[in-house]
Amino acid sequence: MRKKDYSDKVFEVILKLSAAISLSIVILLVLVLIKHSFLSIKTFKLRFFINTVWDPVFEKFGALPFIYGTLLTSFLALVISVPISISIALFLSEFAERKLKEFLSVVITLLAAIPSVIYGLWGIFVLAPIMRNYVGPILQKFFGFLPFFQGNIYGLDYLSASVVLSIMITPTISSISKELFDAVPKNLKEAALALGATKYEMIKISVLKTTKVGIIAAILLGLGRAIGETMAVTMIIGNIPNISLSLFSSGATLASVIANEFAEATEDLYLSSLYYIGLVLFLVTLILNIISKFLIKHLSKTK
Repeated sequence: MRKKDYSDKVFEVILKLSAAISLSIVILLVLVLIKHSFLSIKTFKLRFFINTVWDPVFEKFGALPFIYGTLLTSFLALVISVPISISIALFLSEFAERKLKEFLSVVITLLAAIPSVIYGLWGIFVLAPIMRNYVGPILQKFFGFLPFFQGNIYGLDYLSASVVLSIMITPTISSISKELFDAVPKNLKEAALALGATKYEMIKISVLKTTKVGIIAAILLGLGRAIGETMAVTMIIGNIPNISLSLFSSGATLASVIANEFAEATEDLYLSSLYYIGLVLFLVTLILNIISKFLIKHLSKTK
């Protein structure tokens, strides 16, 4: 019994130490970002969040174009990816045969394992020409009266970046959703069918309604991946600090501007502003996580 008590205490200490290390890393990260961005914080204060000018030559820095680009591409990626991801998960869980299910599951896993730079190269050499020569003109032909589809089409823009992001986050959302659907008790599905429900009604009532909280959590994980993605977006978005309603316009994100300009930032204010961008990215991610926690908690209570 003494040996068992000793082992339990050691195990408890290890767990507490692990939690403390995780918290310490986050605090240290915040302190480092604040320390290195203090000059920019002192110079621009909250104007940094609403200023639209990013001009290192004249030392004018504003993060709004990058915040806009990050939120726009992430939102569009979710709009494209979520229906496809849920459909894939439902097909694998409810319709696919065992061999096909195993094969497609491996394919989805491989998509998640592909390095982001490969997605970026594919976006430049394959997706961008398709968007420029085919998809863009078609969208402009039918929806050109909307401000979202106006302007010149170059292929390196918000829309192309969003498509690449949607492909990158689809494995995350679909894999988690599939596990959720597989975990739904078989008796619950059979009960709905026994009461006369169709396959569609059974999925709607027994599967989707039961797992809605988990699906939202999966979507938020995909959103976190989209917001923090750097290399693929940097290669395909055009990297121009621009705010435009047109999806055919080039832009930039919080992560892409750091990747593009950190190595060439020699002035103190320039470098501090990039650290400030990193702090903004951290805050955006933190706020979205807090919102997601409250949303999941609320849905869990009303379920």
